[in-house]
Amino acid sequence: MTASKVAMITGGANGIGAAAARRLAGEGWRLVLADVDAERGTALAAELDAVFVRCDVRDPADSLAAVAAAVDAHGGLDLAFLNAGVASGCTLDADFDPELYRRAMAINLDGVVYGVRAALPALRARGGGDIVATASMAGLTATPFDPIYGANKAAVVGLVRALGPAHAGEGVRVNALCPSFADTDILVPLKEHLDETGFPILEVSAVVDAFMAILAGQDSGEAWFVVPGREPGPFKFRGVPGPR
Repeated sequence: MTASKVAMITGGANGIGAAAARRLAGEGWRLVLADVDAERGTALAAELDAVFVRCDVRDPADSLAAVAAAVDAHGGLDLAFLNAGVASGCTLDADFDPELYRRAMAINLDGVVYGVRAALPALRARGGGDIVATASMAGLTATPFDPIYGANKAAVVGLVRALGPAHAGEGVRVNALCPSFADTDILVPLKEHLDETGFPILEVSAVVDAFMAILAGQDSGEAWFVVPGREPGPFKFRGVPGPR
């Protein structure tokens, strides 16, 4: 990868986004970090000689502004890592909270939709590039502990699978990163339970390794699983029955 590559990372101030930013910076990428956490985002941007933009991915104008910051500061965009995400904290029982539901859907799904829409013109102007969306293993398997989270992550996987072939002719690759439980802030509400049950937790570095493998690949429309003890790779979906 050359030093001229430019990436915009949503959720770039913490967790997987911050770790990916450090890895990319170490390989010569120029970065725009987009996050609602201005304190950590500004500090990390100073560390990496990057640009920080306050970005609430629920607002399409904020995603447009983050891409514009990359173009203004660095001359273009080669990668949009749409990584911002939250657990839902929402049940479908009597205590169902529509505001929690909408917040989770807006950040985890709408944020990806708005990020793709914002990034595409800039990527086309470069002759192509990459979009990587952070989904989850919750998008590939049943997630009874947080069905709303599972629903929006499954929607991200479906979106990526459709966008991959839709934009392949433009040289724009669209793929999903699907880690299981990784050691980030989103895991905090579940950490005690996972420790008690002995469920293995991914190191964030392993997730970033898979992210870099996606960038090094050639294919599009894939959902890469990342689970402890296995080599990451694209999940193989079974073909659906066709008409007879």
